[in-house]
Amino acid sequence: QVQLVESGGGFVQAGGSLRLSCAASGGTFSMGWFRQAPGKEREFIAVISWRGTSTYYADSVKGRFTISRDNNKNTVYLQMNNLKPEDTAVYYCAAKSGISYSTNQDDYNYRGQGTQVTVSS
Repeated sequence: QVQLVESGGGFVQAGGSLRLSCAASGGTFSMGWFRQAPGKEREFIAVISWRGTSTYYADSVKGRFTISRDNNKNTVYLQMNNLKPEDTAVYYCAAKSGISYSTNQDDYNYRGQGTQVTVSS
């Protein structure tokens, strides 16, 4: 069983930045970030391949968010810049086994508990 622990969430004003971290207990996975705002479905944000050579972003965050990973630390990061109030949500990381990565949360094998991000206007 792989455990994922997110951290780095918090409260920030619009235009500000936060960096989320997701520490994994082990394994080799592609890693994704998802978020869920109150009253909305969980949505895909970003994904990175196991070696970090491939990334993909949702249009809503492209150019503002950057996903990266440090496999020596088994940690994935989500750098979020120019945050907007509509970015307010609980952010989750997820791990997917296998070679390919996915934007579909149902393809992921493990998920963290989430970290709250609140952006004020």
